[in-house]
Amino acid sequence: MDQASTGATITRPTADRTSDDHRSELGDFPSLTARYERELLAHCYRMSGSVHEAEDLVQETFLRAWKASADFQGRSSVRTWLHRIATNVCLTNLEGRPRRPLPAGLGTPDQMAGEALEQDHEVAWLEPVPDAAVVVAERDSIRLAFVAALQHLPARQRAVLILRDVLRWSAAEVADALDTTVAAVNSALQRAHAQMKACGLTEDTVEPTLTEGQRQLLDRYVDAFWRKDVGAIVSMLTAEATWDMPPFTSWFKGATTIGWLIGTECPGGAHDMPMVATWANGQPAYGLYMRTPAGDFAPFQLQVIELEGEQVRHVTAFFDERLFATFGLPDRLPADHRPA
Repeated sequence: MDQASTGATITRPTADRTSDDHRSELGDFPSLTARYERELLAHCYRMSGSVHEAEDLVQETFLRAWKASADFQGRSSVRTWLHRIATNVCLTNLEGRPRRPLPAGLGTPDQMAGEALEQDHEVAWLEPVPDAAVVVAERDSIRLAFVAALQHLPARQRAVLILRDVLRWSAAEVADALDTTVAAVNSALQRAHAQMKACGLTEDTVEPTLTEGQRQLLDRYVDAFWRKDVGAIVSMLTAEATWDMPPFTSWFKGATTIGWLIGTECPGGAHDMPMVATWANGQPAYGLYMRTPAGDFAPFQLQVIELEGEQVRHVTAFFDERLFATFGLPDRLPADHRPA
């Protein structure tokens, strides 16, 4: 897969320094952690599909690196060495585990208006990752749709695709890291490309910056939820817009059906649902709060929004209150809070 098909804009790192420089770098582990933690978090997130698992995997990577630092020979950069360790930590962690899906990726048809909603807390769902937690240049390769598509790949194919197409390693470097052959790497990459192509990911799905029109659209979107103006929300959706909301297994297609969902199944009324802006997976996102009986506002869902021009193409609403802390969002909003 080339850059256009992944949406990734990662460039190959600068030339490796000398072995003595690399070994010296390992002598200052706090600085080492600060230098590489964010890009390793992005790497482990792509592999695992979970920001919470990725945090643990990064810590395990640094622990293994610290234990093995005396044996480091400097034949590669410290960065490459750490990514190799992280990849194998992830592969071990993923053994025997099912993929992390989004509801639309379960293979079930979209739900019609009026059908009962069902939750499944036994499924390990895909999670979003805060932009603030990863390297800015890597945001295109952590788009929610891209990471969701990666979940359809077996773990080793996933690793091959990430190492070759995102980190731009050579086939020989990947083969060495995964203890396999160049032929096996090339075969795995070919199969992974075929699967990702079937997901329809192209450069057109990535919008690196918001236009003024898109910013105004999002302001209207926040205001419409605050007023619970379902008609206004529907008018901002594409005709074929989709909406899913793990851990609910249902997913919805079409502006009218989504309007029914918000109008009849969302418990809040007018002035009950303020939003606080953030960024997730290189996309605009909002923590949506719900008014409590006490009058203040509690976390309700984290919405990650995909735009198409100046309309909303897809929304994933994560019902996981832990994400509010992960994204640095307040755990409560006061009763007199009003959207900015």
